[in-house]
This record gives sequence, C-alpha cells and structure tokens, in this order.
Amino acid sequence: MKNTKVDVPQERVGIMGILTIPVIVSSLGYFVDIYDLLLFSIVRIPSLKSLGLQGQELLDQGVFLLNTQMAGMLLGGILWGVLGDKKGRVKILFGSIFLYSIANIANGFVNSVEGYAVWRFIAGIGLAGELGAGITLVLETLPKETRGYGTMVVASVGVAGAVLANFIAKYFAWRIAYFIGGGLGMLLLILRISVFESGMFKGIEGMNISKGNFLHLFTNRQRFMKYMKSILIGLPAWFSVGILITFSPEFAKALSISEPINAGEAVMFCYIGLVFGDFTSGFLSQRFRSRKKIVFLFLILFCIVAALYFMLHNVSASIFYAVCTALGFSIGYWAVFVTIAAEQFGTNLRATVASTVPNFIRGTVIPITFSFQFAKKYFGILYGGAIVGVICLLISLYALYRLEETFSKDLNYIE
Repeated sequence: MKNTKVDVPQERVGIMGILTIPVIVSSLGYFVDIYDLLLFSIVRIPSLKSLGLQGQELLDQGVFLLNTQMAGMLLGGILWGVLGDKKGRVKILFGSIFLYSIANIANGFVNSVEGYAVWRFIAGIGLAGELGAGITLVLETLPKETRGYGTMVVASVGVAGAVLANFIAKYFAWRIAYFIGGGLGMLLLILRISVFESGMFKGIEGMNISKGNFLHLFTNRQRFMKYMKSILIGLPAWFSVGILITFSPEFAKALSISEPINAGEAVMFCYIGLVFGDFTSGFLSQRFRSRKKIVFLFLILFCIVAALYFMLHNVSASIFYAVCTALGFSIGYWAVFVTIAAEQFGTNLRATVASTVPNFIRGTVIPITFSFQFAKKYFGILYGGAIVGVICLLISLYALYRLEETFSKDLNYIE
C-alpha cells in the first residue's frame, strides 16, 4: 500500500525547548524501566543463593531466568505496540508501568526458581511497553529538526536507572530492591496524569485505516526486510549486556582477574558508559545530520573494545571495570537505534515497531545465550563468547548498510 500523508498540525515545542512534559515523563519512565530490567542481572547470584542454588546452577538457572524475562518482553513488545497504535501512546505508558510494578513487588516474595520465573515473565511483559511508547510519543510531539535530541534525553536519563539499581542492591537485600523498583513505578503513575497524547495519533484516531496490525509488517517483503534490519542493528548491544556483563564474574575467572568481579558493579559501570554513549551518539547524529554514520562509528568502537575485553588476562578489577565502562559507551547508540526503527514506519504502525524492535532485540538474548552455551561447550567460555560476538557484529553491520537514512524524515504519514 502506498504511503499516505495525513495532514495534522505539528505539536508546539514546550517553553524549555526539548524538555517538554512527554520528554521528561518518558525519561523518568525509562529510568524505572532500566532499573527493573537490569535488577535481575545485578542480584542474580545473591538471590539464587538465598533460594538454595550453588555452583554451576547459578549460571544455568541464571540463563533460564534471564531468558524467561526476555520471552515476556517479546510477547509484551507485540501486545503493547499493537495497543499503542490502536488505543494511543499515553494509555500504554500507564498500563505497562502498572504491570511491571506489580510484578516486581511480587518478585520480592518468591521462594522458588519456578515462582521467580513466573514473575520475571510477567515483569518482562510489562517492561516491554515503556521505551517504545515513550520514544514514539517524543518523536511525534517534537519538530523533526530536534526530535533526535528528545530521544537522546530519554535514553541518557533512562539508562542511569542501572546505576541506581546497583546502589540499591549494594545496600539493601535483593527482595527489598525489587520492592523499591515496584514502588518507584507506582509513584511514576502520578506523573503520567499530565502527559498529553500525540497530535499525529489523534489525526488518524477516527480514520478507517488499519492501525497496529502487527501482521502488516510481514505482508510486504520490503516492509518486512526493513523491519528485520531495524532489529538486527542492535545485536551487539544485547550481546554485551546479556553475555559479557551479566556473566562477567565467570568471564573474569576465565581471564584470571586478580580480584573477584561483582556482576552488579559490572552492570553499573557498563551503564555509566551507556549514559555518556547515548548522549554522545544522539548529539552527534544531530550534529552530523545522520543516524547511520553514527551507528556505524559506534559499531566499530564496539569491535575494538570487545576485542580488548577478551584480552584482559591477569589485570586488576579496576581495569576490568574500566573496560566494562568503555563497552557500555561503545553500545551507547541505543537511542539512535530505536529512533531509526521508529522513523522507518508510518503513524499507524510506529508504536508497534517502536515497542517490538527494542524488545525483539532484547529477546535475541535467548538465541545469543543458547549459542554462547553451545560455543562454550566446544571452545571454552572465552573463545565461545568471542565467536558469538563476531557473528553479532557482522550481522548488525550488514543490516545497517541496507537501511535508509531517516534524519529529518517527515513522520506525518500512514503505511
């Protein structure tokens, strides 16, 4: 179907430029989202030990629970994306944060791996809606010349939630850390009352057109390939977080790091790097008026830093954490990545794409971890991890090369 222009007046920019209410609330929402998303990686070992697990079970069951959470996000990405295009962006911001807040509070009461898995799955469904709805709302309420700055703010503020998660986990028991995450989400619901709906969505709300049809992404070869390439450029980001950072204690042991490595510290330092990386990539994409060139630059940087990670034999813990920070910076194209995906599609599919793409790339942790476990069995943890990382990088480079540039693209149209 040929793209059709929808004549809707552009939303006015707030008095403080890009710091509009949608930008501020979406930023805080993503902050809480990242806190809850990364909390399991931080408290994996102490929480599983308190449930009676030891040794290899900490890694094996950790992979299982991580994959369960990501499976929930795969399902939730479709659910919230479709609802976002059918019912509106703001309603999804309310529904998603309410669900994952309840799930995280319940997670603090679990006494078995099975119970842990159930609530991580439900939390995953809830977590899936936050970023996509927020990014879509920001893109549709800011002028095309400055919308990249808006998504830059959302991502930069949001990823800082991992720093808070590590701080809370360091000074509070893991159950309390989950309670705090759920409580923060409930408090955020109060702020959501002041958020207004996107004018672009209002412009198509009463139109007799297909909205939020997920299958519509698969009925046209060109549209499908564009969708898949939008997902695949994010592979290195979740290889880094899901493998190199989450299982950093095991990698550090294989690298003969002189001091014990804490996964929570590794997550914190990685996400400190991500804060600066997201800010830098967002700023540079605006400065050089290109999304693709900046993502390519960061992918090359990731290649260099990841190679350094696998060569850290017999170094101190401080050097290891410094490389984790650099690794986080190198995958800090997350804001630009989600922006590219959302900018590829019309208003009637944009929320569906913006919600499913980041969650599908998070969901690739499942095949990535399976591939890692398979490669580790035959090549060891270091060579196995490196092989999977190289494959992820090559796929993402090819996908980026085949995508169109979307900087300053007019988003006021339907598919």
